[in-house]
Amino acid sequence: MNNKEALNTLKNIREMMEKSSRFLMLSGTSAILIGIYACIAATLAATMIYGDHGILATDFRLLPALVGLAILLIVLSLATAAMMSARKAKRMNQRLVFDRTARRFLWNFFLPLVAGGILCLSCLLQGQFGQLSAFMLIFYGIALINSSAYTYSTSRYLGYAELLLGLADCFVSAHPLLFWTIGFGLFHILYGIFFQLKYGKQK
Repeated sequence: MNNKEALNTLKNIREMMEKSSRFLMLSGTSAILIGIYACIAATLAATMIYGDHGILATDFRLLPALVGLAILLIVLSLATAAMMSARKAKRMNQRLVFDRTARRFLWNFFLPLVAGGILCLSCLLQGQFGQLSAFMLIFYGIALINSSAYTYSTSRYLGYAELLLGLADCFVSAHPLLFWTIGFGLFHILYGIFFQLKYGKQK
């Protein structure tokens, strides 16, 4: 009994330390929804780019609409993640506060994203569109890997997948939208399902 009690005590201490050092309010449902949003956005983008007849449109007047679609996707994804995190905190009878752990998570996540966003903006202004999807996937993967130390460690595997997909995209210039859809759509949905199966019943 003493050994069992000691093991339980150590387990409880480890769980308390993990909760105090990691941001654990992320939701598998939000990952699934973000993946669905990405698939819808990719479908709309493909319709604008290729038209009804599957012919590539080179009209640069499409650029503002595509950028607007991307901004809408980012805002919707962030809002969904925040709403689901708040909902999870409420379900766990906790407050969603931006303490030092949350700030570290956000800093390590958004720093690579902002750097990648500036790079992508530079490419847009110079009319260099060929590697945009690859850069997005690569920097997003780095952001996930970089921030995984401050949240669920399994998020780094999604980061590795995004990073490898982005690197592969660098060498295949024919289907950037397909790579983008797989990375931000399919991978998010699959990770969200995995997350729910692994953590969904935990409090």
